[in-house]
Amino acid sequence: MESTVSVEELDVRHYTHEDLPQIRQTIIDVHAEAQGDDDPDDEFKKKFPWFVDHWGGNPDYSCMIAYNGDEAVGFAYGAPSTPQREWWREHLDPAPVKSRTFSYSELAVSTKWRKKGVAELLSRALLDGRDEDLAVLLVDIEHPRVQALYESWGFRRVGERQPFPDSPVYAVMLAELPLT
Repeated sequence: MESTVSVEELDVRHYTHEDLPQIRQTIIDVHAEAQGDDDPDDEFKKKFPWFVDHWGGNPDYSCMIAYNGDEAVGFAYGAPSTPQREWWREHLDPAPVKSRTFSYSELAVSTKWRKKGVAELLSRALLDGRDEDLAVLLVDIEHPRVQALYESWGFRRVGERQPFPDSPVYAVMLAELPLT
């Protein structure tokens, strides 16, 4: 049965580092559904729970989860970058004077909620009102439509990076906060 709930009616809730034990499985489940099982043997995708724990272990971790009733339909999370360790700077010469950066680590939206504005709703909920000057994220270069979506919100591609030997090559995208 198709939902008649609009994006504006979704309940977007904010979670922190302390909430990770309660939301961890929800994040993993939404991510698994959103990714599908197009390649169940992809070793890098199997590492997602490690990334949830890694990011959620940051004391300043921030996560937004959108709910339709009791059903989680998407999430977005990240944490402030470590000062003086903004790795994205190597892609720009000169690098921006502004340096306080929020690392936008992950966004996933349930397949039945795609193309309805949930990704933007979650992204803006996560990034609006942040104290940092900039936001950085990575997008698989095999997904140009996702990259174009971030560009429509004010991100720009500044380089490419393969952070792990078994990871895809990603477009490094940077935006000034607040988003446009």
